Amino acid sequence: MKAKSLMILGTASHVGKSVVAAGLCRLLSDAGYKVAPFKAQNMSNNSFVTREGGEMGRAQVVQAECARVEPHVDMNPILLKPSSDNGSQVIVHGKSVGHMSAKDYYNAKEKISSAVRESYERLASQYEILVIEGAGSCAEINLKENDIVNLKMAEWADARCVLVGDIDAGGIFASMIGTLDLLTESERARIDGLIINKFRGDRSLFDQGMDFIETKTGKKILGMIPHDRELWIDAEDGVAAERQKSESKKTDDILDIAIILLPRMSNFTDFEILRREPGIHLRYVRHAGEMGNPDLLILPGTKSTLGDLEYLLSSGFQGKIKAYFENGGRILGVCGGLQMLGEKIIDLHGVESQKPEMAGLGIFKMTTEFFSEKVLRRLTQPVNQVLFGSRIEGEIEGYEIHMGKSEIASLHQSNAGARNDMPLRGGEADEAIPHLFFVDASGRAAGTYIHGLFDRAPFRHSFLAALRKSCGKEGAAGGLSFSAQDFKEIHYNRLARLLAENLDLLFVQECLRLSLPLSLI
Repeated sequence: MKAKSLMILGTASHVGKSVVAAGLCRLLSDAGYKVAPFKAQNMSNNSFVTREGGEMGRAQVVQAECARVEPHVDMNPILLKPSSDNGSQVIVHGKSVGHMSAKDYYNAKEKISSAVRESYERLASQYEILVIEGAGSCAEINLKENDIVNLKMAEWADARCVLVGDIDAGGIFASMIGTLDLLTESERARIDGLIINKFRGDRSLFDQGMDFIETKTGKKILGMIPHDRELWIDAEDGVAAERQKSESKKTDDILDIAIILLPRMSNFTDFEILRREPGIHLRYVRHAGEMGNPDLLILPGTKSTLGDLEYLLSSGFQGKIKAYFENGGRILGVCGGLQMLGEKIIDLHGVESQKPEMAGLGIFKMTTEFFSEKVLRRLTQPVNQVLFGSRIEGEIEGYEIHMGKSEIASLHQSNAGARNDMPLRGGEADEAIPHLFFVDASGRAAGTYIHGLFDRAPFRHSFLAALRKSCGKEGAAGGLSFSAQDFKEIHYNRLARLLAENLDLLFVQECLRLSLPLSLI
């Protein structure tokens, strides 16, 4: 039998489609259903590597975890990773097929659509229910002709739909009513109800507003989901990081960790668990003048290493970073951030740029050369080496997503087990694992290709303890005793409760013709 499908559409981007879909996946899983997420096309630089070595968007990974199933690229068959204002790397079924402009991508619509339908049909034959997420606004008239992710997908899947709007952003009446007005009669007929997300304050004060929307649209409001500041769910892309406010919490005992907000930053979720650790102030730095003198400066991953390196050179960050390091600062580079910290990046094959070579920041004695083949792999690896003057231990469970191979001119002796004749993780054909970190001779700069670096608690605590000791802030020690995944599970269940308490679940049951009730266990 083919799976039943429920689709979550939005009035705009960032209204909460991903989170609502994730919560419904957990509720359906709690009720005993075999459920999986699906999003035909995702645009995000925040990606993940599956056990099969495929690349997919982080949002569908979160939804799969909520559904208690293993993430698979069929859940996100098309991933677009923006590398410029008018071009993206295109990932199909987990593998890159190259960079395309919007025009080139639309010209490949037939192949793209075929890939989407193949993935959907495979999932629909394996699961009882698919929770499908749309993208952006479902009423973008200029994009409808090439739509494969919103109402065209709903038609293919014969899915019932709900429409989500964000009241916290303002304009809920115009966005809800206007979206439905722009749809055709058959498209409106697919939408069974409305969800108002991120509500604050006294709900009774919006009773008149609810009546107005229902009367004007003829659609039932299934519920109003309160804005929960304490809910921690991985965001789909870096916009979430851009919107975060850096509230000042600096004291003599608080570790100040600053992350440079690169224009094409990827996998910012690598660091979000640090925000939850006591005794840490994690902040994103948008301008060079905001950098200050943090206890640790992080250069994160990026979809466009050379483009973001140019940004560092032109925006004043280069001088600030070098002066900070020369005056005793501590630096961590992750993936593209690591590549930028080297002496030189070579791109003879035009993988990222027409420039054949570009000078890096020169913190590490390292050269990176780009190749067309992308490195995608997961690993679980023990760590035992010196960083910030102290030995760090534990285990890292993470993954690599990058282009290029980095060659180290010389390795500091603190790299236990490392050999000078081996490349730092990241050759297109190298299977050996010489070491997870490169640490410079000062012991104050480290780099790695591994995403998910801080997810496991023992390594995270060892890393932070070494950093605290180096900064003279050992009094702030202590932290979360569980892994990032354990922490996520707590919040997945919190999200399920939030939806169960504020949505008309009976309506959802009837919409999907479910026999088992949706309720909290």
